[in-house]
Amino acid sequence: MSGDERRRQLGDNDAPVEEEIEESFNRIVEEGAQRLARNWTTILVTGTFGGMEVGIGVMAYLAVMHETHNHLLAGLAFGIGLVALLLAKSELFTEDFLVPIAAVAAKEAGGGQLAKLWGGTLLTNLVGGWVFMWIVVQAFPQWTPELETAARHFVEAGFSWQSLCLAVLGGSTITLMTRMQQGTESDLAKMVVAVACGFLLAGLQLFHSILDSLLIFGAIHAGVPVDYLDWLGWFGYTLLFNIIGGLLLVTSLRLLRNKELIRERRDDAPEDPDAAR
Repeated sequence: MSGDERRRQLGDNDAPVEEEIEESFNRIVEEGAQRLARNWTTILVTGTFGGMEVGIGVMAYLAVMHETHNHLLAGLAFGIGLVALLLAKSELFTEDFLVPIAAVAAKEAGGGQLAKLWGGTLLTNLVGGWVFMWIVVQAFPQWTPELETAARHFVEAGFSWQSLCLAVLGGSTITLMTRMQQGTESDLAKMVVAVACGFLLAGLQLFHSILDSLLIFGAIHAGVPVDYLDWLGWFGYTLLFNIIGGLLLVTSLRLLRNKELIRERRDDAPEDPDAAR
């Protein structure tokens, strides 16, 4: 008897993987197909809210840093922003490395829809965050030293192996957060995961293209001698290696683990997912 046959005999389902994995995979694909079916208005609105809600986490991070000067405590506070994203059903660009790609791999959606979601979400995350940070800086000018320290940490890091690895870890951490949240139906467990990953991202100062852009935008708004060219030089490689980290360290391995389920979904999928939607 083969391993798959034995697993089917012992399990409660007929799929070639455990029931919990099958259910999680189906949730990922179905949610990904729904996200990719959004129209432009919905993508732009949810992306803008996503940038603002990450800004809530940045505001909490700065408040704690101002009082404690402790990155780990401030990282715990930043988790508020990821909880807000979760409960408000907004969209963060770096959360789109697993769920939508799984839907595309299963032919439940097309590559054109993925490009629209990625492009629209990335742009509006940055716009929403830029606006929110202008408001934060006007409300709390006393946080300028914390903003300057944070901005300089990123833009002065330079293109090095350390910077690239920090960006890879930033992308893989946020993608793993998405995977863990899709693995449970408990809202409490999802919130715990959000706080834990927020702690890792902000507390360890991993390079995250959206989160850290907001800190740099805040510094620019506050008059710190950092400009948009400094930001762009850092943002370019950070964005690329966030994507690499999310795709290679998490998404590709999860898709490989579920290759039999993907094959089954493809057999039932329309020939042209972009046209079908």
